[in-house]
Amino acid sequence: MTTSAPANGIERWRSSIARALELLVHSNLFISLATMSVVLTTMLLAGLPVDPLPLFFVFAVTMFVYTINRLTDLAEDETNVPRRAALTRQYGHLWLAAGTCLYLVAIAIAVFLGVPGAGYMLIPLVVALLYSTVGIKQLFLVKNCFVGLAWGLLPAGAGYYYRELWTTDVLFLVGYVAAMITIAAVIFDIKDIEGDREEGIATVPNVFGPRRTRIVTQSANVAVAVAVIALVASGVLSSAFLVVLAMNGYVALYIPFAKPEYGPLYYGFVVDGEHVFLAAVVCALELVVW
Repeated sequence: MTTSAPANGIERWRSSIARALELLVHSNLFISLATMSVVLTTMLLAGLPVDPLPLFFVFAVTMFVYTINRLTDLAEDETNVPRRAALTRQYGHLWLAAGTCLYLVAIAIAVFLGVPGAGYMLIPLVVALLYSTVGIKQLFLVKNCFVGLAWGLLPAGAGYYYRELWTTDVLFLVGYVAAMITIAAVIFDIKDIEGDREEGIATVPNVFGPRRTRIVTQSANVAVAVAVIALVASGVLSSAFLVVLAMNGYVALYIPFAKPEYGPLYYGFVVDGEHVFLAAVVCALELVVW
């Protein structure tokens, strides 16, 4: 009795934490935090003033776009992520209503304040429609590159907001984020092998298997890290940008454990958490330097 009671208490605690994290992931709150993290990292590394407005914009846009994706991917999620599918069926329309309201408020604020490039805030809607309805995700590797390029627009948008788009620092972050998200998107497909096969979607894990996918993505991760070091060594980037190697290390650690049987918390929290991790490291260094 004395040993089982504490054990049961720990198990209930773990279960509660797991349910809270699942809700955070399935409701798209965590992925919205991740996109905010990309913009915050861009501000800090590119020497731009931290402004809450673009952070709110990307949070609102992400909630809107990813909720649309959850609703259009229900058929695949029934096989790949049944718990997420169940939550989407139950709360998806509420999340969509909240995401739509946030998106419209963000557009209204941008127009009212005369934010540079306010019209470009319609791009995420186009991206969502292309990804979810046109069939981009049916094309081998195109889906992964498309997602990577979409995320690459985040630092580009921050640069445009501050009228610093064509600086070396911002352009590097555009390429870096696009490359790292493409790698993560390929890894993400490992958990969806069964559902993607049923839907006739060709992915890298479907074609080459999980093991080769891990080898290819790890090689790509190392190549990106080498490119960062080369750019710093050649003087193109300042040594401050070596901090992004922390994320390459983070990615190097999670790739070997990416397996089909791992659940949404691994992919939705650990893998999607890479940019939250990087932003935390960058913020910590900023505080130390300050």
